[in-house]
Amino acid sequence: MSIFTRTDHIGVIQSDIKVYQAKPEDTEAVLQLLVRTAEWLKSKGSTQWSGLLQGEDSHQTPEAIKRGEVYIFMQGGILAGMVMLMQQASAWDRELWGEEGHERSVYLHRLNINREVAGKNLGEAIVDWASSGIHFEGKDRIRLDCIANNEKLNAFYLSCGYEYKGSASNPMGEFNKYEMLSMLK
Repeated sequence: MSIFTRTDHIGVIQSDIKVYQAKPEDTEAVLQLLVRTAEWLKSKGSTQWSGLLQGEDSHQTPEAIKRGEVYIFMQGGILAGMVMLMQQASAWDRELWGEEGHERSVYLHRLNINREVAGKNLGEAIVDWASSGIHFEGKDRIRLDCIANNEKLNAFYLSCGYEYKGSASNPMGEFNKYEMLSMLK
């Protein structure tokens, strides 16, 4: 399990949304949410996360849950959203970011919202919680990447206070990199 400190002692990010560290028994629900999000992205003309539709999970979600890196956001009995916060850079992160700054960084991946509860600023609340509602020992920044040609997603991260740190290309496409210093140090 991850070493972290919660600062939202009651575990609530919106009046009716509670945050929990995912447990192995949450794995199937988390995977289903990821696939439904990939299907929604496909319906919008995006190939983002399309590997999930073929059963490919590049972020190895079950293992990430076992390591304590997945956080789920519940609205009553509904899985409203999730995010992966990795304390160690993956091979993907190292490819995009190079070899510097990993020891002080947490990597935000797979932020997604259940379409049934979309439109309530839950994405913004999760991003805010990641920077001010949880702190990982020895970490002072959050890094993420997103597909460069998704203007709406890039604008979202900028509006949440992330700083653009350049772009990087790999065989999967071009990705923009963003970083935010944690509000808790």
